[in-house]
Amino acid sequence: MLHYMARGESGRIVLEIDPSEKEELYNAVTKDGMTLKDWFLRKATEYLRERNQTQLFVPQALAEEPVIYRTGRKKEAKSKTSKSKN
Repeated sequence: MLHYMARGESGRIVLEIDPSEKEELYNAVTKDGMTLKDWFLRKATEYLRERNQTQLFVPQALAEEPVIYRTGRKKEAKSKTSKSKN
């Protein structure tokens, strides 16, 4: 289930989690010699790196850029306009 949280323009991230999970998370990262901010930034960096790597293999990344061809229709439109004036 996706929950939408408030999203401001500051550098702060605020989220709600179960208080017991919050306590467990704080205890675990403290035992590993980190702060919750350290842990979050590591995980966020890993997530973004992995996400960007997998995006290299999506069909849009593998496909060539579309080629835009000139058809000369603009010239035809101009010549039709000049003919109708005559």
